[in-house]
Amino acid sequence: MFQGRRGGSLNSCQTTLGILITPIAQFESPPQAQNVSPIFTAVCLQGIIHAYKTGLALQGNTTMGRWDMVGSFFFSVSAITTIGYGNLSPTTAVARVVCIFFALFGIPLNVILLNRIGQLMLAGVQHCSRHLGEKFRWQDGATMLTRTCALVTGLLLFLLLPPFLFSAIEGWTYEEGFYYSFITLSTIGFGDYVIGMNPGRFYPSWYKNVVSLWILFGMAWLALVINLCISLLENSSNLCHCCKKRSKDVQHGVQKHSQGCEPDQRGLDPINNRNPNSPLVRGSLQSSQ
Repeated sequence: MFQGRRGGSLNSCQTTLGILITPIAQFESPPQAQNVSPIFTAVCLQGIIHAYKTGLALQGNTTMGRWDMVGSFFFSVSAITTIGYGNLSPTTAVARVVCIFFALFGIPLNVILLNRIGQLMLAGVQHCSRHLGEKFRWQDGATMLTRTCALVTGLLLFLLLPPFLFSAIEGWTYEEGFYYSFITLSTIGFGDYVIGMNPGRFYPSWYKNVVSLWILFGMAWLALVINLCISLLENSSNLCHCCKKRSKDVQHGVQKHSQGCEPDQRGLDPINNRNPNSPLVRGSLQSSQ
């Protein structure tokens, strides 16, 4: 859809860019190049910038097509996941209206999809935990083991290993690749690092599709990790409140017990610490008399 909406704009922009650059290319010697008007140069630069923003590859690299099928699919994924790098955006009125309705229906559907993927991941972890618990008869240990394995596997697949792929294809360092991975999966999307934007490098046809799937599954996994951290914080706060309440109850019980153990001093004989009105003491006094 986005490829079709942008096709006419790209063709017209490419034609305009060719008209602007052709006169400059005819100047072969430096003295002739000095005769170029600054206004004409500024117009050419504006045309080049406009062509780049609309998705035209200026160096003739066909693998960098920004509004081809692969690029449009990657734009769709970045839109419905609310990453929004900002490197590619619709400029025509029709494309903007289509993008609004696409995001209006696509974002809720993507949330449902991510929730379903997260539930499938969690169900797999719980199934493995039950199976190991029944086999080794140690449910708590099996639960801890499966959760640890799931966390380590997710870290490897979504945060630690992808930077190596980005380093090989994009030419980034490992730190830059790890930074891009976290910024993308957390849907921050600054746009300072975006895949497939270097015209001097060759990009395989499967590259953006694989990265799009990595984004979907990685966001679901990161959402599970964030929910786990939130639940741990809530449980720790509830545990602290329960401990405080229990300590207060214990202190209150100790105070009650100490008050109940104190002897009643009312009506006691100050000499022998006996109550003279009690029947036993009264009888003992009469017999002594």
